[in-house]
Amino acid sequence: MRTPHGISYVDEGRGPVALFVHGLGTNASLWANVIAELRAERRCVAFDLPLHGQSEARDDLSLPALAELIEEVCADLDLGTVDLVANDTGGAIAQVFAVRHPERLRTFTLTNCDVHDNLPPETFKPTVELAAQGQLAPLTAQLLDQPELVAQSAFGTSYERIDDPAALVDRFLRPIFGDPERGRAFERFVAGLDAKDLIAIEPGLAALTVPTLVVWGTDDAFFELRWAAWLRDTIPGVRKVAEIEGGRLFFVDERAGELVPHLREHFASVPQHS
Repeated sequence: MRTPHGISYVDEGRGPVALFVHGLGTNASLWANVIAELRAERRCVAFDLPLHGQSEARDDLSLPALAELIEEVCADLDLGTVDLVANDTGGAIAQVFAVRHPERLRTFTLTNCDVHDNLPPETFKPTVELAAQGQLAPLTAQLLDQPELVAQSAFGTSYERIDDPAALVDRFLRPIFGDPERGRAFERFVAGLDAKDLIAIEPGLAALTVPTLVVWGTDDAFFELRWAAWLRDTIPGVRKVAEIEGGRLFFVDERAGELVPHLREHFASVPQHS
């Protein structure tokens, strides 16, 4: 399905709305395992960021513009207030959105993601440099038919195990790099990552009282556990920090069963009419 503005999305289940935001290089299917467990009790909506999955390209891919895209999705789908859940770069976008549109949030959940000045994270900077040099897209495109190599290169530090590299490549990378024009646009997106927009919202986060949950994998090469503590110490709405022992960046996919109980508890802590 697509919104009137060309954003592809999945919409499953009935009940209060849980809205899921992915990050760079994945798409809405990152949340498939979480949605499978929650759709009996929540209307679960997950969308593809521009250039990802089946969503169309956009000229402005800055964090503020993508935060307004979340508002656009909420308006297009008449979502009302939502339980917002985000990961990776989606967490950065969601933080900007939360500061700009706190009235949209019933609850807020952040998993391993860019925080404050850790954008891009040090471990990701070589990828940013490749993108800035125009080498990331052609190199990745050449490797799409060598899934074991490209999956290990792209996701080897983000997953604990990659059991089916071909499926992972087809799921996340081919929609981006299978088309040269989309690949070049993705390079511009990556090369444009800048911490200034996250640093600018620190005062807004310090005033954010929306009930907030932080769930963090402890073995993340990009986003160390100290960033979960930063969120706890900065956002007054944080009620709990939960650690997923040994979890990596995309534990929300491969260890969804450990995330879901925390989400259920968090969602239940706030009356549905609020």
